[in-house]
Amino acid sequence: MDLQLRGKRVLITGGSKGIGRAAAMSLAAEGCDIVLAARDPATLAQAAEMVRSRHQVRVETVSADLSQAAEAVRLAGAAGEIDVLVNNAGAIPPGTLLQVDDAKWRAAWDLKVFGFINLTRAVYPTLKSRGGVVVNVIGAAGESFDPNYITGSAGNASLMAFTRALGRAAPADGMRVVGINPGPVATERMEMLMRARAERELGDPARWAELTKPMPFGRAATPEEIGDAVAFLASPRSGYTTGTILTINGG
Repeated sequence: MDLQLRGKRVLITGGSKGIGRAAAMSLAAEGCDIVLAARDPATLAQAAEMVRSRHQVRVETVSADLSQAAEAVRLAGAAGEIDVLVNNAGAIPPGTLLQVDDAKWRAAWDLKVFGFINLTRAVYPTLKSRGGVVVNVIGAAGESFDPNYITGSAGNASLMAFTRALGRAAPADGMRVVGINPGPVATERMEMLMRARAERELGDPARWAELTKPMPFGRAATPEEIGDAVAFLASPRSGYTTGTILTINGG
């Protein structure tokens, strides 16, 4: 299926690995030019070369720390005339209310919650002028309210509300705003969270792989499965979808 995305320019945050890199691959396969943003320039460069070598599209990189509001504005300027924004940056740590102190909580929300909001605000005028799309990669913890991941559950729930509210308003500006809530995805971040759970439940973080066996299909999702969903939702093939959040958790 041709997703009718050829020639579109896409900005992807958290684009150096995991879901962000997989989304870049999926969108590049459809003929999009890509702007990858993340904090580490070396990892960004490796991801960009991987995408270029496989799909022969233009790939640019911008190193930015989106926990800083001024960096969101700088990134928006550097990215230029984009057609799609994929908000994906941010890794909220596990822990209960008493385990996550104020500094960690605020740092996590500055990057993910306010990072999504600030960058969306910064690029909105450009997207409005081009009939653009925002895809927010959020997380299924916003639906499950896990007390052992309270910072992430609360932050993701906030971003779900942000996505639905902005998605409701966006058609008046000729735009769409959608979200994806991945469940477990086979990334470095999933391993980090599973290690914390294994330490809590099994007494040994090295046994984290045992916790994947009861998952649907006996595995986590692949980053590519989420990346392909990003591409579809960003495309005109999903042109009547806005304010919607797709949960991908194996059921």
